[in-house]
Amino acid sequence: MVGNNTNVERSPLLPLRNGQDDLFVCDIFDAVPKSDAASMEHPVFSLATKPDTKVRTYESPDGKSFVKVTPSVEGLATVFDRDILIYCISQVMAGLKSGRQSSKTLKIVAHDMQLATNRGTDGRGYEQLRAALERLRGTTISTNITTGGVEQFDTFGLIDRARVVRETREGRMQELEITLSDWVFNAINGREVLTLNRRYFRLRKPLERRLYELARKHCGQQTSWQIGLEKLHVKTGSSSTLKEFKRMLKSIIETDKQKDHMPDYEFSLEADILTVRPKAEFLEAYAPIVTEQIAPPLRPATYERAREVAPTWDIYMLEGEWRGWMTEPPRDADAAFLGFCKKWYERRGNA
Repeated sequence: MVGNNTNVERSPLLPLRNGQDDLFVCDIFDAVPKSDAASMEHPVFSLATKPDTKVRTYESPDGKSFVKVTPSVEGLATVFDRDILIYCISQVMAGLKSGRQSSKTLKIVAHDMQLATNRGTDGRGYEQLRAALERLRGTTISTNITTGGVEQFDTFGLIDRARVVRETREGRMQELEITLSDWVFNAINGREVLTLNRRYFRLRKPLERRLYELARKHCGQQTSWQIGLEKLHVKTGSSSTLKEFKRMLKSIIETDKQKDHMPDYEFSLEADILTVRPKAEFLEAYAPIVTEQIAPPLRPATYERAREVAPTWDIYMLEGEWRGWMTEPPRDADAAFLGFCKKWYERRGNA
């Protein structure tokens, strides 16, 4: 009726473009590439929606190790650009689980990738894809590591190359060829991966995505995980003031209480301490992974030993990841799991 304009409240989630909303295998991707610098664990991707040309340098507490993230003139790769890496990593992991030979170079159908990551498939969507590939190629990470008294310096990009293999007559991408960097490829071969809820790709706000990543990595299937506001501000990579960051965080928490839009985890903030707890949907979804009988149940003593070799990590989350990547029964399940936990901790450090 004319003059009867009803305001429709916008959903906190992006529209579901591909009709699927299940779990998606990908890389959490905030770990630094060297094991002795893993405790530094700072964000690589920008939360900004406009070109972010700020150079970021993070130092270890003792000042001996550093990670420097340098954007190109096009700006730093964003959390939304990261979708492309998530898709690439998932394709490689699917190949490994199928017994196929892994390769740094992937041939991808652009339309399939856009749908899988809930991105647009129209002309604007493909323009955004081109820009994302340029930022991923242009973002450079530099780091140092000291081994045997000798300091080594390493610098690399997020991807080594992106090439359009074929276009339609309208100029839209059909096939892409993306070459992953050694850092990304080593993370895949080192099984530094976790499973994300596909609803992650529907989160509108960059900060919501970053919060989910941190919750997935640090809380896992634990009863809860806590972090101070100032430390969280640093870990997210937010460029806002602490006051504004707190306001945005409260807004996300309140919206989730009303709309239940955040996948897997619920958040609460009291006395500048953020508490993260798994939602029932997450515990139900991951139960089959943990109880999968490719390997037999572990002994109680194995869990205690696992907590010693991977302190501060959620052991049951690690068990779920270990069982999820297993392709054949190990000779000694307890020893194999402990080896997995030890390697995980050596690469990732304290949570």
